[in-house]
Amino acid sequence: MIRTAISRSVFFPRTIRPILTQQPGRILARCCSSEDGKYLLHERDGLYDHMTRGIIDKIEFDVDHICQNVDSVAQRVRDRKGEMQEDEVYRLVDLWQERCRVKVEVDEIQEQRQALAGQAKGLKGQHNSTEFKDLQVKGRQLRKDFNEASRYETELNSQLYNILLRLPNSCHPSVPVGDESQARLVEMVGEKPSFKFVPRGHLELGERLDILQLRHLANVSGHRSYYLKGAGALLQHALVQFTQDRLYRQGFTPLVVPDFFYPAILEGCGMMKAGAFDTQIYTLDSTKHDPLCLAGTAEVGIAGMYKDHVLQANQLPQRSFAVSTCYRAETWSGTEPYGIYRVHHFTKVEMFAVTANEDGTESDRMQQEFVSLQKDLYSELGLCFRILDMPTQELGLPAHRKYDMEVWMPGRDSFGEVSSASNCTDYQSKRLHIRYETEQEELKYAHTVNATACAVPRLIISILENFQQEDGSVVVPEALQPYMAGKKVLTVQDGLPMKYMGRERRVFKQHQKKFSMYK
Repeated sequence: MIRTAISRSVFFPRTIRPILTQQPGRILARCCSSEDGKYLLHERDGLYDHMTRGIIDKIEFDVDHICQNVDSVAQRVRDRKGEMQEDEVYRLVDLWQERCRVKVEVDEIQEQRQALAGQAKGLKGQHNSTEFKDLQVKGRQLRKDFNEASRYETELNSQLYNILLRLPNSCHPSVPVGDESQARLVEMVGEKPSFKFVPRGHLELGERLDILQLRHLANVSGHRSYYLKGAGALLQHALVQFTQDRLYRQGFTPLVVPDFFYPAILEGCGMMKAGAFDTQIYTLDSTKHDPLCLAGTAEVGIAGMYKDHVLQANQLPQRSFAVSTCYRAETWSGTEPYGIYRVHHFTKVEMFAVTANEDGTESDRMQQEFVSLQKDLYSELGLCFRILDMPTQELGLPAHRKYDMEVWMPGRDSFGEVSSASNCTDYQSKRLHIRYETEQEELKYAHTVNATACAVPRLIISILENFQQEDGSVVVPEALQPYMAGKKVLTVQDGLPMKYMGRERRVFKQHQKKFSMYK
């Protein structure tokens, strides 16, 4: 529940009270600042909806700390450059003060109602007396005042949580401030390969080998989908099995997680369906199914497994991994080269850990352990990569600190991100009620850490482009050869050649002369 002292002295004008508008499946809550005209959403089956319906306990926010450090919290929001604006932090303080005032008003009216009920009991058998009728009139008025004040308190709570749930996590003192260009280089590992020929991109290589198909899928699975064929599919299975074997040896617990989740779980992980993430999340049609969302990472599934659970201190840390298909409805920026670098669905191996929070450093150490594991995995694959300490604008909502791994991709002539490792401290555990019990039988919020061990498409890009040969074949990294059915080199015999004769090709041939004028 929200914890802070009640302020009796501040009055917040009722002329700027929020207005709630009901719509099927959601509540539209208008911002208390009427100038901007924005509306913020509390989704059906989101965190706030689950709180108001009693499905989960109220989420604890230390609003006292926010009010006492409002400028630093606003600076944190400013540094993140997310959807939330810094003026909303100051609005939050005003809303909280008004909510405290209304809470006192509601409590006082309730006390008066209880006192009135006691007086009415003393007039038992005198229901026709003038005194009893006066009490009835007063009771009706108090009930009306109570209902009005309670509705207003509910509106204020809606507005408060609209802001509180979107507040970003704190930042580690060492995190650089700014955009992606301010990322700090932590370490460079390996050497870039040298070629005696002009290196090809992964798409050209994959299509020549007939192991990758992106073309002619517009009417099959849509834009930014792909097929892996023959040795391409083997390469995916090899990467997954290679990664699983290494993690299992390190004591990780393997998991299989669902692909569908309620919006509350995504919100609890820092992926706000009603905010900036709305265009990245696939959602089932709520008129025909439960309002479930497709997960963009197994992090959501593992965090959801721990929701509302209490662990023992001697059980921590707990480390696990899951292999899942990730679904992301990201839009194309127009700057990304054609290929499988950014797609709507892909396979990923995700690492996740729950740690104690006794001195605040447990999750930092776990994050460094994850980074070390990532480093070992990509070094064993023979890749050249760099480790970056990401700046504030790249952290999203939940991360306290985040490291990115970027592999050199010769076809792109640049480094490309293949994984990240994020320390979310207690951001996710507070929203999902993930706690542990100390030896003193005290319940405390755990810390959560997540990291990508293997994002298959981007590692396939890295392998094809870094291990390509002049004749178009690709050497399989030695670490993957035991998982590739004896294949050490990928050639054209390892694919699945096909000739396309669909309508798109026929129409193009019919209008070839017309199209030639635009060459």
